[in-house]
Amino acid sequence: MSTSSLLLALLGDARLPSGGHTQSAGLEPALRAGTTPAEVPAYLRARLRTVTRVEAGTAVVARAVAAEGGDLDAVEAAWAARTPSPALRANGRRLGRGYLRVLQTLWPGPTDDRARHWARPVVLGLLAHRADLCPVDLARLVGYDDAQTVTAALLKLEPGDPLQATAWVRDLLPDIDRMARQLAPLRTPDEIPSGGAPLIERWAQTHDTTTERLFSA
Repeated sequence: MSTSSLLLALLGDARLPSGGHTQSAGLEPALRAGTTPAEVPAYLRARLRTVTRVEAGTAVVARAVAAEGGDLDAVEAAWAARTPSPALRANGRRLGRGYLRVLQTLWPGPTDDRARHWARPVVLGLLAHRADLCPVDLARLVGYDDAQTVTAALLKLEPGDPLQATAWVRDLLPDIDRMARQLAPLRTPDEIPSGGAPLIERWAQTHDTTTERLFSA
Protein backbone atom coordinates (compact mmCIF):
# COMPACT_ATOMS: atom_id res chain seq x y z
CA MET A 1 0.00 0.00 0.00
CA SER A 2 1.40 3.42 -0.95
CA THR A 3 1.88 6.29 1.48
CA SER A 4 -0.89 8.13 -0.38
CA SER A 5 -3.25 5.21 0.18
CA LEU A 6 -2.39 5.15 3.88
CA LEU A 7 -2.95 8.90 4.12
CA LEU A 8 -6.32 8.49 2.42
CA ALA A 9 -7.23 5.79 4.96
CA LEU A 10 -6.16 8.07 7.82
CA LEU A 11 -8.24 11.02 6.63
CA GLY A 12 -11.22 8.82 5.76
CA ASP A 13 -11.29 7.21 9.21
CA ALA A 14 -14.46 8.14 11.10
CA ARG A 15 -12.34 8.38 14.26
CA LEU A 16 -10.44 11.40 12.91
CA PRO A 17 -11.22 14.18 15.44
CA SER A 18 -12.58 16.67 12.93
CA GLY A 19 -16.19 16.89 14.10
CA GLY A 20 -17.60 14.44 11.59
CA HIS A 21 -19.44 12.52 14.33
CA THR A 22 -21.84 15.47 14.63
CA GLN A 23 -23.04 15.05 11.04
CA SER A 24 -25.67 13.01 9.21
CA ALA A 25 -25.02 14.66 5.81
CA GLY A 26 -28.62 15.79 5.77
CA LEU A 27 -30.06 12.35 6.46
CA GLU A 28 -31.72 13.20 9.78
CA PRO A 29 -33.91 15.97 8.30
CA ALA A 30 -34.51 13.81 5.21
CA LEU A 31 -35.91 11.01 7.39
CA ARG A 32 -38.04 13.51 9.31
CA ALA A 33 -39.43 14.68 5.97
CA GLY A 34 -40.52 11.16 5.02
CA THR A 35 -37.50 9.56 3.33
CA THR A 36 -37.43 5.84 4.19
CA PRO A 37 -34.33 3.74 4.98
CA ALA A 38 -34.94 1.83 1.73
CA GLU A 39 -34.51 5.10 -0.17
CA VAL A 40 -31.08 5.83 1.32
CA PRO A 41 -29.15 4.42 -1.70
CA ALA A 42 -31.04 6.86 -3.96
CA TYR A 43 -30.35 9.64 -1.46
CA LEU A 44 -26.64 8.81 -1.56
CA ARG A 45 -26.58 9.00 -5.35
CA ALA A 46 -28.51 12.26 -5.38
CA ARG A 47 -25.98 13.82 -3.00
CA LEU A 48 -23.07 12.50 -5.05
CA ARG A 49 -24.40 14.26 -8.16
CA THR A 50 -25.04 17.56 -6.39
CA VAL A 51 -23.85 18.58 -2.92
CA THR A 52 -20.92 16.17 -2.78
CA ARG A 53 -19.76 17.06 -6.28
CA VAL A 54 -19.67 20.74 -5.35
CA GLU A 55 -17.72 19.96 -2.16
CA ALA A 56 -15.23 17.70 -3.94
CA GLY A 57 -14.74 20.18 -6.77
CA THR A 58 -14.17 22.97 -4.24
CA ALA A 59 -11.55 20.90 -2.40
CA VAL A 60 -9.69 20.07 -5.63
CA VAL A 61 -9.66 23.72 -6.72
CA ALA A 62 -8.56 24.86 -3.23
CA ARG A 63 -5.65 22.44 -3.44
CA ALA A 64 -4.60 23.84 -6.82
CA VAL A 65 -4.93 27.45 -5.67
CA ALA A 66 -2.97 26.73 -2.47
CA ALA A 67 -0.22 25.08 -4.52
CA GLU A 68 0.10 28.26 -6.60
CA GLY A 69 0.05 30.55 -3.55
CA GLY A 70 -3.30 31.99 -4.63
CA ASP A 71 -6.17 33.50 -2.66
CA LEU A 72 -8.31 30.82 -1.03
CA ASP A 73 -10.93 33.45 -0.17
CA ALA A 74 -11.92 33.34 -3.86
CA VAL A 75 -12.48 29.59 -3.57
CA GLU A 76 -14.52 30.11 -0.40
CA ALA A 77 -16.68 32.69 -2.21
CA ALA A 78 -17.26 30.30 -5.12
CA TRP A 79 -18.30 27.52 -2.72
CA ALA A 80 -20.66 29.87 -0.87
CA ALA A 81 -22.29 30.95 -4.13
CA ARG A 82 -23.03 27.28 -4.86
CA THR A 83 -24.39 26.62 -1.36
CA PRO A 84 -27.57 28.72 -1.09
CA SER A 85 -28.66 27.48 2.36
CA PRO A 86 -27.31 29.69 5.18
CA ALA A 87 -27.57 26.67 7.50
CA LEU A 88 -25.36 24.55 5.24
CA ARG A 89 -22.86 27.38 4.81
CA ALA A 90 -22.63 27.87 8.58
CA ASN A 91 -22.23 24.13 9.14
CA GLY A 92 -19.57 23.87 6.44
CA ARG A 93 -17.56 26.59 8.18
CA ARG A 94 -17.90 24.89 11.56
CA LEU A 95 -16.51 21.72 10.01
CA GLY A 96 -13.79 23.80 8.40
CA ARG A 97 -12.60 24.87 11.84
CA GLY A 98 -12.43 21.21 12.87
CA TYR A 99 -10.26 20.35 9.88
CA LEU A 100 -8.16 23.46 10.47
CA ARG A 101 -7.23 22.01 13.86
CA VAL A 102 -6.24 18.74 12.15
CA LEU A 103 -4.16 20.70 9.63
CA GLN A 104 -2.39 22.85 12.20
CA THR A 105 -1.56 19.84 14.38
CA LEU A 106 -0.50 17.28 11.76
CA TRP A 107 0.80 19.53 8.96
CA PRO A 108 1.68 22.82 10.67
CA GLY A 109 2.71 25.87 8.70
CA PRO A 110 1.81 29.51 8.03
CA THR A 111 -1.98 29.89 7.87
CA ASP A 112 -4.01 32.90 6.78
CA ASP A 113 -5.97 34.50 9.62
CA ARG A 114 -9.07 34.23 7.41
CA ALA A 115 -8.82 30.42 7.50
CA ARG A 116 -11.17 30.23 10.51
CA HIS A 117 -13.95 31.41 8.20
CA TRP A 118 -13.25 28.92 5.40
CA ALA A 119 -15.56 25.98 4.72
CA ARG A 120 -14.51 22.38 5.15
CA PRO A 121 -13.69 21.71 1.46
CA VAL A 122 -11.47 24.81 1.29
CA VAL A 123 -9.51 23.74 4.37
CA LEU A 124 -9.36 20.18 3.02
CA GLY A 125 -7.80 21.53 -0.18
CA LEU A 126 -5.12 23.34 1.81
CA LEU A 127 -4.55 20.20 3.90
CA ALA A 128 -4.21 18.09 0.75
CA HIS A 129 -1.62 20.51 -0.62
CA ARG A 130 0.46 20.38 2.57
CA ALA A 131 0.10 16.60 2.94
CA ASP A 132 0.82 16.01 -0.78
CA LEU A 133 -2.47 14.19 -1.34
CA CYS A 134 -3.18 14.01 -5.06
CA PRO A 135 -6.34 15.63 -6.54
CA VAL A 136 -7.98 12.29 -7.41
CA ASP A 137 -7.53 10.95 -3.89
CA LEU A 138 -8.75 14.23 -2.42
CA ALA A 139 -12.00 14.03 -4.42
CA ARG A 140 -12.32 10.34 -3.50
CA LEU A 141 -11.96 11.30 0.16
CA VAL A 142 -14.81 13.82 -0.05
CA GLY A 143 -17.09 11.36 -1.84
CA TYR A 144 -16.32 8.44 0.46
CA ASP A 145 -16.65 10.55 3.61
CA ASP A 146 -20.07 11.81 2.54
CA ALA A 147 -21.38 8.29 1.85
CA GLN A 148 -19.98 6.92 5.10
CA THR A 149 -21.43 9.85 7.06
CA VAL A 150 -24.92 9.10 5.73
CA THR A 151 -24.79 5.36 6.40
CA ALA A 152 -23.22 5.74 9.85
CA ALA A 153 -25.95 8.21 10.80
CA LEU A 154 -28.63 5.85 9.50
CA LEU A 155 -27.51 3.15 11.93
CA LYS A 156 -28.08 5.58 14.80
CA LEU A 157 -31.35 7.01 13.52
CA GLU A 158 -32.95 3.84 12.15
CA PRO A 159 -30.90 0.88 13.44
CA GLY A 160 -30.56 -1.91 10.92
CA ASP A 161 -28.02 -4.33 9.46
CA PRO A 162 -24.64 -2.53 9.31
CA LEU A 163 -23.49 -4.86 6.53
CA GLN A 164 -26.35 -3.69 4.35
CA ALA A 165 -25.27 -0.08 4.91
CA THR A 166 -21.69 -1.07 4.07
CA ALA A 167 -22.91 -2.72 0.87
CA TRP A 168 -24.57 0.53 -0.18
CA VAL A 169 -21.25 2.36 0.19
CA ARG A 170 -19.44 -0.42 -1.69
CA ASP A 171 -21.92 -0.17 -4.56
CA LEU A 172 -21.28 3.58 -4.74
CA LEU A 173 -17.47 3.30 -4.96
CA PRO A 174 -17.29 3.16 -8.79
CA ASP A 175 -19.40 6.32 -8.99
CA ILE A 176 -17.19 8.04 -6.42
CA ASP A 177 -14.09 7.08 -8.38
CA ARG A 178 -15.64 8.31 -11.63
CA MET A 179 -16.54 11.63 -10.02
CA ALA A 180 -13.03 11.98 -8.60
CA ARG A 181 -11.37 11.45 -11.97
CA GLN A 182 -13.70 13.96 -13.61
CA LEU A 183 -12.96 16.64 -11.01
CA ALA A 184 -9.21 16.08 -10.61
CA PRO A 185 -8.20 18.46 -13.46
CA LEU A 186 -10.10 21.47 -12.01
CA ARG A 187 -7.89 24.46 -11.21
CA THR A 188 -9.94 27.67 -10.91
CA PRO A 189 -12.97 28.71 -8.82
CA ASP A 190 -15.21 29.21 -11.85
CA GLU A 191 -14.70 25.53 -12.77
CA ILE A 192 -16.29 24.28 -9.53
CA PRO A 193 -19.54 22.37 -10.35
CA SER A 194 -22.79 24.12 -9.48
CA GLY A 195 -25.33 21.31 -9.31
CA GLY A 196 -27.93 22.19 -6.68
CA ALA A 197 -30.18 20.12 -4.42
CA PRO A 198 -33.04 22.44 -3.39
CA LEU A 199 -34.81 19.81 -1.28
CA ILE A 200 -31.67 19.04 0.72
CA GLU A 201 -31.14 22.78 1.18
CA ARG A 202 -34.72 23.23 2.41
CA TRP A 203 -34.45 20.30 4.81
CA ALA A 204 -31.22 21.77 6.18
CA GLN A 205 -32.95 25.07 6.91
CA THR A 206 -35.76 23.30 8.76
CA HIS A 207 -33.30 21.15 10.70
CA ASP A 208 -31.36 24.21 11.79
CA THR A 209 -34.33 25.35 13.91
CA THR A 210 -35.27 21.88 15.19
CA THR A 211 -34.62 21.59 18.92
CA GLU A 212 -34.85 17.80 19.28
CA ARG A 213 -32.21 16.36 17.02
CA LEU A 214 -29.32 13.92 17.20
CA PHE A 215 -27.04 15.55 14.61
CA SER A 216 -26.20 19.20 13.93
CA ALA A 217 -26.76 18.69 10.19
